[in-house]
Amino acid sequence: MGEETGAAAAPQREVALLGGGCFWCLEAVFRELRGVERVRSGYAGGDVANPDYRRVCGGGTGHAEVVEIAFDPQLIGYRDILEVFFAIHDPTTRDRQGSDVGTQYRSVVFFHTPGQEAAARAMIGQLADERAFRDPIVTQVLPAPAFWVAEDDHQDYYRHNAAQPYCQFVVAPKLHKFREKFRSLRRG
Repeated sequence: MGEETGAAAAPQREVALLGGGCFWCLEAVFRELRGVERVRSGYAGGDVANPDYRRVCGGGTGHAEVVEIAFDPQLIGYRDILEVFFAIHDPTTRDRQGSDVGTQYRSVVFFHTPGQEAAARAMIGQLADERAFRDPIVTQVLPAPAFWVAEDDHQDYYRHNAAQPYCQFVVAPKLHKFREKFRSLRRG
C-alpha cells in the first residue's frame, strides 16, 4: 500500500492574455465562462512602464487594452477561450473595433507557452480556411510581455456601469451574442 504524504497536488492553472478592442467588453464576457477564476483588465505590449488609462487611450504608449484570464484547464480549454475571443470581436480590422480606433484596440493574442502559440495560430488558420470572415484576419500572435493591471474603476466595469450608454450599445450586445452562441461554456 502506498503512503499518503498529506499534501494534495496544487491544481493546474493557466493564464490567457488577449486584446480585442475595449477591455470592458472582453472582461464582461470572460467573467461568465465556466472554469475562469479571475479576469483582470489591463495593458500589455507597449514600451512605457506603469501605463494608465489616459495615456494608453492617447495612443502614445504602444499598449493594447487586454484582459488577463486565469482559468482551470480541467474545466475549460485554451482553445475554447480562443473560440469565444474570435467570436466576440472583429479580428479583421487593424487597430480598431467599431468606433474605437487606435493601436490600443488592436486584435492580439499574447502567448505564454509554445502550446498557446500553436493553438492561436491553428485557430487563425482554421478560421481562414473556413472563410469565417469576409476579410483576412489581422490578429497578432506575440510572446506575452509585461502585463499592467488597469485602474480599479476599470475592473468589472460592466457590472458596475451597465446603464452607461457605452455599456448598453457596445458591451451588452457582445455579451448577448456570447450568451446565445456559447451557452454550453457558461457558468452553471
